[in-house]
Amino acid sequence: MSIGMNHCLMPLPLVSTPYRRCMSAILPIPQPDRPNGTWIRCDETTDRSSWYPALAKFFAYWLSIRPSAALLPGRQHFDPLHIADLMPRVWLLDVVRDDGRLRFRYRLAGTKEVQTLEREVTGEWLDDVHPRLKANPALLERYRFIVEQGQPTYRKGFINFTHKREHVRVENCMVPLARDGRAVDIIAACSVSFLSDGRPT
Repeated sequence: MSIGMNHCLMPLPLVSTPYRRCMSAILPIPQPDRPNGTWIRCDETTDRSSWYPALAKFFAYWLSIRPSAALLPGRQHFDPLHIADLMPRVWLLDVVRDDGRLRFRYRLAGTKEVQTLEREVTGEWLDDVHPRLKANPALLERYRFIVEQGQPTYRKGFINFTHKREHVRVENCMVPLARDGRAVDIIAACSVSFLSDGRPT
């Protein structure tokens, strides 16, 4: 599914010209039955020309390790050495099914993610690190969608979670991993945070 983004703000410094044209606040993109409409599902047909380059590379890597069109890649296919330059921005969540309830636990957080969270979070529950998720469970809809549908998603917009104060916007891509190719047991993500003047951190 391809979503065009042509709503632009002022030019941003230190960002390449093609990317600068679209580094604006993303307009809400409605998803059927999705209350938090600022994310989109994506696949191999999605136009990624306006994505931050690290995210486009991350998603391309996920597509490249997929065993087949019918199966999802698993953690056994995901080799950090193949995307070593992206790993500071990568974070992984274990999907924990507890009595029919889904919870998410940090399995890994790259150095850039630790920097924006201002602490190490490996081994902690996502909703403990970000208490807003408990107050507003709708913010987890994107995570549930990835697990239930086995589809990647992309988002660009204001930061919803607990982050460093100076970091006001985020762009990220989140993809499902499944050891058996079907039941999603890990969500892998690559994120870029931006300062108020548009500079990436």
